Amino acid sequence: MSTAMNVCAGRQVDQRESYDPEFAAAILHGLSQPQKSLPSRYLYDAEGSALFEEITRLVEYYPSRTETAILSENAAEIANGTGRGTALIELGSGSSRKTEILIDVMPELEVYVAIDVSTAALDEARSRLAARHPLLDTRGIVADFSRLPPFPEDVRRHDKLGFFPGSTIGNLDREQAVNLLSDARAMLAPRGRFIVGVDLVKDRATLLRAYNDADGVTAAFNLNLLARVNREFDAAFDLDEFAHRAVYDEARRRIEMHLVSLRDQTVGVLGHAFRFRAGETIHTENSHKYTIDDFSVLARRAGWRHARVWTDADRLFSLHELVER
Repeated sequence: MSTAMNVCAGRQVDQRESYDPEFAAAILHGLSQPQKSLPSRYLYDAEGSALFEEITRLVEYYPSRTETAILSENAAEIANGTGRGTALIELGSGSSRKTEILIDVMPELEVYVAIDVSTAALDEARSRLAARHPLLDTRGIVADFSRLPPFPEDVRRHDKLGFFPGSTIGNLDREQAVNLLSDARAMLAPRGRFIVGVDLVKDRATLLRAYNDADGVTAAFNLNLLARVNREFDAAFDLDEFAHRAVYDEARRRIEMHLVSLRDQTVGVLGHAFRFRAGETIHTENSHKYTIDDFSVLARRAGWRHARVWTDADRLFSLHELVER
């Protein structure tokens, strides 16, 4: 019999908070800095998650289709060695559609735990997986993967295969990435394995096209962050007075997403007035790019052994297998 379970510090995932004090504090702190910023994790409310799913289907956005192709071609090899009693743990699960490729070649998988900040994404994925794999114990946890809650005792007893696709690790700076990899090693112990999707360094033009699509979906995704602040905190951002901008920082090897103020303006948020000069930006997301050797070094710093890597013929994207030393 299948089990669908949604846990977040005792809260069922279909219960919604009307006011998030942590989000409020992040807004006030971020907008008070010389370089204004908002944490990228807040891009993914229900509307933002839906827009990101649309982004993954864009012609310009190579990461999703390339990673899916790598998974499809190598799923059996990636899953090799995961026998009866294994729990598959996914960080930042989103729609869980890539995960289905692995689940389909893991007939002895007992538990799938999806961890995501989006209630809507978890609900949709849980329903779809329950219909397709009715015998699989499918659980959803509403959480930021950088602050993971403890697993239930029955999950802790399983051998664990971690899965972190989508190059989401690229949203973290390198020290944050080391910390997350280290936390994941502790979470998946003992005998844990971790499959991590990593976007590779490539030419500037390909990168900029991927984050500045012609249809403006990425722009809508970015601007939705301000719309979310308006919805949840009765703020006064005029979305027509901000524009999406994505740039590539060659030295840091990362795409940066910003929201640019189109004029001098003052915006009321949570009882505070924030002044914006024309051209001033709110930094909303980074997406770091790696070479295979660079990521291997990063993994070793976090205590992992870099075992195998799979990539596409054009070396646009990579999947890395990390194992306990």
